[in-house]
Amino acid sequence: MAGAPVNRRVSASSARAHTRKSIPNSSSSGLLKKLLLVSVVGLLAWGYQATRPPPPKICGTPDGPPVTAPRIRLNDGRHLAYKEHGVPKDKAQHKFVYIHGFDSCRNHAVVANFLSPETVESLGTYIVAIDRPGYGESDPNPNWTVKSIALDVEELADKLELGDKFYVIGFSMGGQAVWSCLKYIPNRLAGATLIAPVVNYWWSGLPANLSAEAFNKQLQRDRWALRVSHYAPWLSYWWNTQKLFPILSVIDHLPEIFSRQDKKLVAQFAGMEDSSPVRQQGEYQSIHRDLAVGFGKWEFDPTELTNPFPNNEGSVHLWQGDEDILVPVTLQRYIVEKLPWIHYHEIPGAGHMFPYAKGMSDTIIKTQLSVEN
Repeated sequence: MAGAPVNRRVSASSARAHTRKSIPNSSSSGLLKKLLLVSVVGLLAWGYQATRPPPPKICGTPDGPPVTAPRIRLNDGRHLAYKEHGVPKDKAQHKFVYIHGFDSCRNHAVVANFLSPETVESLGTYIVAIDRPGYGESDPNPNWTVKSIALDVEELADKLELGDKFYVIGFSMGGQAVWSCLKYIPNRLAGATLIAPVVNYWWSGLPANLSAEAFNKQLQRDRWALRVSHYAPWLSYWWNTQKLFPILSVIDHLPEIFSRQDKKLVAQFAGMEDSSPVRQQGEYQSIHRDLAVGFGKWEFDPTELTNPFPNNEGSVHLWQGDEDILVPVTLQRYIVEKLPWIHYHEIPGAGHMFPYAKGMSDTIIKTQLSVEN
């Protein structure tokens, strides 16, 4: 009996020791949870800020670039900048609206820039090159859609008094805008020319196997960047500005995107066209939004368009190089097979930049006009 109290004291001491040990463990666990929560919140906040593009620097505003180009004011209040080429508008026999490609602006109107004076005068051509929304000196369009660019072109034509009918020419991503014009304003067109128009791999009318085959031939970095533009366009700005993964090769100006002919032409004409205004209002407002629209979900499928000139009162032409690395020729061949009313011109040995080849601009314009005349 004398040892019983000792045992109880030992038991109580052990309990107190156990209690003292368990209190710090409980406190540490709570602290870790708080630190984890703070880290997650901080990570989410950082991610949110990283994916949010900076506000645009709109031309003509106190913090924006100056306005140097002529512009029209659209009905929604935006401005559309343009540059005129050729004979005076009031003396022109044929009037064209030129739509530039990706990461370009009105200064890159290759067909207008390289058209010979003889062709300009003999055919009486007038070409107005526009800055697409967010590019150059055209105001960004927060509601930019596949359809809106066609309506911008129509409004420009009306405010510049180009007449009831005019021609449209689009190069590369500008070719996608021509598809939109053929869909939404066909009654305003005298004719249309698509030059190496970029194909959206997710157009529903393209056979899945053909589209997948062409897509898988693109650089791996481009496949990822295009997936982001299609499936998560809100991440497009972050993806193409972060340093963890390779970004879209066109934005990075990689030489791998050029064919043999392209490299010669790029070296020959480097610096001839002013690129400084292209992204001046913000990369998101120009190139990133362009990708989101061009490779996003379209309201229509170009392969299902109907002939806008059933009585041959106009014509549509599509030009494509068979060694184009950026735009797969296999998809272009399928599109024109589905749309037999398109006049297809495939150029052997040509890459994406073939319009810069000597005499090509004259050939494109003369071909467009010769069918009607």
